[in-house]
Amino acid sequence: MELQWIGVAFVLGFLAKRLGQPPLIGFLAAGFGLELMGESLWLRETAAGALRVSTGALPDLRPDASLHELADVGVLLLLFTIGLKLEVRSILRPEVWGVTLLHAGLSTIFFAGLALGAAATGLAMFSGIEVTTALLIGFALSFSSTVFAVKVIEERDDMAALYGQVAIGILVVQDLAAVLFLAISEGKVPSVWALGLLLLLPMRGLFHRFLAFCGHGELLVLGGLATALGGAALFGAVDMKPDLGALLAGVLLGGHAKTKELARSLLGLKDVFLVGFFLTVGLTGLPSLVNVGVALALALLVPLKGGLFFWLLARFKLRTRTGLVASLALTNYSEFGLIVGGLAAAKGWLSSEWLVTLALALAFSFVVAAPINKQAFALYRRLRGALSRFESKTRVPEEEPVDVGAAEVLVFGMGWVGTGAYELARARVGEAVAGFDIDADTVAEQRQAGRRVFLASATDADFWERLHVDREQVKVVMLAMSSHYENLAAIAMIRAEGFPGLLAAPAHFADEVDALKAAGADLAFHVLAEAGTGLAEHALDHLGVTGQAA
Repeated sequence: MELQWIGVAFVLGFLAKRLGQPPLIGFLAAGFGLELMGESLWLRETAAGALRVSTGALPDLRPDASLHELADVGVLLLLFTIGLKLEVRSILRPEVWGVTLLHAGLSTIFFAGLALGAAATGLAMFSGIEVTTALLIGFALSFSSTVFAVKVIEERDDMAALYGQVAIGILVVQDLAAVLFLAISEGKVPSVWALGLLLLLPMRGLFHRFLAFCGHGELLVLGGLATALGGAALFGAVDMKPDLGALLAGVLLGGHAKTKELARSLLGLKDVFLVGFFLTVGLTGLPSLVNVGVALALALLVPLKGGLFFWLLARFKLRTRTGLVASLALTNYSEFGLIVGGLAAAKGWLSSEWLVTLALALAFSFVVAAPINKQAFALYRRLRGALSRFESKTRVPEEEPVDVGAAEVLVFGMGWVGTGAYELARARVGEAVAGFDIDADTVAEQRQAGRRVFLASATDADFWERLHVDREQVKVVMLAMSSHYENLAAIAMIRAEGFPGLLAAPAHFADEVDALKAAGADLAFHVLAEAGTGLAEHALDHLGVTGQAA
């Protein structure tokens, strides 16, 4: 049975990718397809002569309850990896909690008003809806999907970028609001033992020693998995939301030297488990035409939800580029809507068909948002003139102009590849080299090491406007970001800005070399293939071997 649903998910995910869409759209389609096959929709004639649905004509390929457990683990690992990279201070930023609360309030009122308006017209599914029920629907639709947004940001390797931190912070505050709602609606107050969770915070050093003890390889993966599931179980035991337990477990392990290695090790495991989540969205139930119609109407309203995020972020002094990319990641409905729908249906506040409608709306919102997010940077380049009127005259400190002085070489991405490129460039051109990274902690570490490194993004279409440097003096731009997608986007942006100099970028796989050159890179090299050259160079230099033997 597992092979059957895995096979269906793979085939449809592969087809979605071939059509230029994210595989998750194929996984959603697989869920609805499996539900359809499970119900075995065939028409048969009843005794009264009418046609109706009959079951049993097709084999039931729907996964059992184990898929839901797999999906739950995937979501817990997602929250855990967020915690590994989360800057806790980012949640306290006014542009995070202020935007979240304002957006939640305005969105709830907007969707509730639409529901009451539809009820006044006697539209099916809305008849008999009262104000409290309408507010409940509006509240469910005000949330954004943590799974979707984090997938988008992780694929660009932008968790440390300002827009990534803001978007993740908004999702965390939304999650806290979800905990409060569930506690009130279920009349379930966290146990008095929940106060003991505060004792975990001063134990961060012990968690770091545990991470160091795990070493590398499979023990590190199991240690991370055990910590994530253990944190979730601990929170569940004291009547707190398990997701927050996994998030806190990640925060406690975050900041260690092995954090990035752990996140990379869990990446494939987490992605596989999350396939289960997307499948379960489609397995909610078979929709009627009315369900589909209402869900499509809600999907068409998703851009308004994203537009409100953008407007609020601009009002909180973020640049329009940051606001747009963050708001696009949040332009969707949330899996939390299904939780609210299930709770409301169980209590008799909503009809059960609303659960199917909310699942469809969630799936349709992903279909709308996925291709838009794929083109987020290109979209901003086309719209930045029109969007500039929304920008505040004053900005947050991280987005002020960057003055690097004289520079002949620019290096973007100061990981191990970028640092090596920076040092080699400095050996050749002296101090006329400048580095850039989106992670404030990385920038601080690089500056402590004596390097001229600044907080900026290579995919920022406004970068050259913010950068105070003589463009004619810049001869080489080296792109050393770990994300192939981001390197491609940076090449397109830099060439669009008319940069005539040498542009070099790394590839982590052999087939990426041609893609980088096709995008406009003058030089593209395979990082692992070049590692042998570097090793030999260091070894021979150590021995004093120069030139070619006769």
